[in-house]
Amino acid sequence: MDLDLDLRARQEARVLAAQAEQAQRTLGSFPQEKLDAIVEAVAARFSQEAQALAEQAVRETGFGNAADKTVKNRFASNDVAAAIRDMKTVGILRQQPRLWEVGVPVGVIAAIVPSTNPTSTVCYKALIALKSGNTIVFSPHPKAIQCTLEAARIVARAAVEAGAPEGSVGCLTIPALAGCQELMAAPQVKLILATGGPGMVKAAYSSGKPAIGVGAGNGPAYIHHSADVRHAISCIARSKSFDYGTVCASEQSIIVEKSMEDAVRREAAAQGFYFMDTREAGQLAKLLFKPTGGLNPEIVGKCACSLAKMAGFSVPQGTKILVAREQEAGPTRPYSMEKLCPVLAFFVMESEQAVLQKSIEVLSHEGSGHTFAIHATNEDVIRRFALKIPVSRFLVNTPAALGGIGATTELFPALTLGCGAVGGSSSSNNISPLDLINIRRVAWDKEEAPHANPNSEDLVELLTQRIMERLGK
Repeated sequence: MDLDLDLRARQEARVLAAQAEQAQRTLGSFPQEKLDAIVEAVAARFSQEAQALAEQAVRETGFGNAADKTVKNRFASNDVAAAIRDMKTVGILRQQPRLWEVGVPVGVIAAIVPSTNPTSTVCYKALIALKSGNTIVFSPHPKAIQCTLEAARIVARAAVEAGAPEGSVGCLTIPALAGCQELMAAPQVKLILATGGPGMVKAAYSSGKPAIGVGAGNGPAYIHHSADVRHAISCIARSKSFDYGTVCASEQSIIVEKSMEDAVRREAAAQGFYFMDTREAGQLAKLLFKPTGGLNPEIVGKCACSLAKMAGFSVPQGTKILVAREQEAGPTRPYSMEKLCPVLAFFVMESEQAVLQKSIEVLSHEGSGHTFAIHATNEDVIRRFALKIPVSRFLVNTPAALGGIGATTELFPALTLGCGAVGGSSSSNNISPLDLINIRRVAWDKEEAPHANPNSEDLVELLTQRIMERLGK
């Protein structure tokens, strides 16, 4: 007889977790060089499939566009592989005379995959897991299960062909919440790497397991009077239209002082921003969120022209971003919240101090710990805001979506962005392989002769100091 869907999902999760644990016993014993070879093989194979996976993701989810998803897939393979190529993650990481640090894999990782980045997240998380000697089991979003499953199959095949044991990369195939819950609760799972909606992240942290989860992004972009306005607007346009606003680090509002309002509006209009009137903004606001308060999935990853049409008004062809005037932040102000589509709020404040206060207010409502963007050449104002704004990524003169993930900045290239304690996250990092290992420290007694090169100047100085201490000098 047919088993209940939830029962089948739970059984599948148990089997995959057990297979991953068995595989990790072997993978975890591999030297760095062998892990590196597996990572390079996976990245190369995934990069070859980047466009096909992007097209499949758009067909299945209806979110974003294939061109930008292809860029994200290649970022998650090529850029991430390049960033971790020379990284030491297992074995002796650092050796001092009296202290060694040894990298140890955490074990089996359960990875939650969002529908907005359903294929690129698979490659990125697989690379950082395999690099650090961990096996990984993915839980796809029900809306993106086929493209996520295909991405995981590609990664798994490439890993095994490069020498990884079978079961190193697994993926749930049954779209049931019960399967995800069972995976997170599985005794073999040692860490949960959660990227998704607030409910799923909360579930990860409530599982009783160590977890790395990320909060909502709701980053403001401040255009200071010292900024190159054309460049600032160009950055925001590139960022907020990239994959139609589905990157959580993308800007959610523009904040300016009153003296900058006209210049910013003129330049934004010239670059394809459409400033909605009160009626149009009201019509679109009804679409953005469901009556229960959650984001309406029908507007996620849609282009500006499609959003306007859905709301019942028209915009010029070529419109990139829809903009609504806003002054307050809170649950009754939809434009002050995270909008995973090319829609921005526009705040106009009386002073720089008011901009600072409004930015903190917006982030305190939603997005604490995530991302803030500033466009300025005055280092004093950059420093002042950097010391006050409660975020983990403070971006200067760069597109926030791309700068936040490390594509246009020197941040680690990542698709899981920690928000720190202020944002309810266990980490404030762009999550890397170093977040997926434990450090074993080998420590000698301070009085024992240090294990180091006896000809080193540091050792001679240390021994001389010890002799002098024992002579009472």
